[in-house]
Amino acid sequence: KGVGKTFVRGLQRTTALAGVDIEIARGDFVAVVGPSGCGKSTLLRLVSGLVMPSEGSVRVAGEPVVGPRADTGIVFQKATLVDWRDILGNVLLQLEMRGIDSPEARERARTLLTAVGLGGFENRYPHELSGGMQQRAAIARGLVHQPGMLLMDEPFGALDALTREQMRLDLEALWLRERMTVFFITHSIDEAVLLADRVIVMSQRPGTVDHVFDVDLPRPRGLAARNDPRFAALTDAITRIFLSRGVLDEQRLAL
Repeated sequence: KGVGKTFVRGLQRTTALAGVDIEIARGDFVAVVGPSGCGKSTLLRLVSGLVMPSEGSVRVAGEPVVGPRADTGIVFQKATLVDWRDILGNVLLQLEMRGIDSPEARERARTLLTAVGLGGFENRYPHELSGGMQQRAAIARGLVHQPGMLLMDEPFGALDALTREQMRLDLEALWLRERMTVFFITHSIDEAVLLADRVIVMSQRPGTVDHVFDVDLPRPRGLAARNDPRFAALTDAITRIFLSRGVLDEQRLAL
C-alpha cells in the first residue's frame, strides 16, 4: 500500500517505484508486465523482504514484511544452481538450510522433479542439463518447502521460444496442483495473459500501477488458448497501453 522505493548512490537518487497499491488474494496467479527499468524486479524484492520500501508498507497475510519470509519461494531469471551438487541435492539444499531432513521431504523433492519433467535426472549435475532443465530444477527448489507464495522474476526470460512455451504449460499444471499464490514478473504480454488470473500493467519509471486486467480464459490453458478471441483482445489492449505511453513506437525506423 502506497509503496515507493528510492535508491541513493552518492548524490544521485533514483526513484524506482512510487505510490504502488496492489492487493492479491491467497491462491491467485498475478503477473506484472511493464517496460524495462519500471521497477518490476524491485517490487518483487519488496514483497520477498529482500529490500525494504522507502515509503508505504508491504504486508503478507496481514503481517508486515520486515525481512525474508520462510513461507516464500523465489525463482530468478537464472537458475543459480550450485555446480558441485547433483539436481536432487540442489533441490534438497533449500530444505537443509531450513533444518529439514526427512524421508517425506526427500520424496517431495523427487515428486516435484518428476512433475517438472526431470524424473530420472536427479543424479545429473547442472552442467549436464540444458538451460530449460536447470530452470525446472530451480522451480522445484522454490516449491519443495511448500511455500504459500511463489515469487518469479522473469523465470523464462533466458529460454528459447519452444522451451518457454513448455515451461509455461508445466508451471500452470504445478500451480493448479499446488494452488500457491504466484507473483510473476515478465516482459512478455502473451506470457502474462496465458498464465495469470490478473495482469498488472506498470508505467515507466517511477513505476506505478497503470492498469489491471482480469483474465477470463478457461483453465488449463493449453496451446489452443492463443486462438481464443479473449486472448487476442487482452493482448491487444495491453499493447495499446504501451503504444499510447510511447513504450512501443510503430513509426520509429530502425537505424
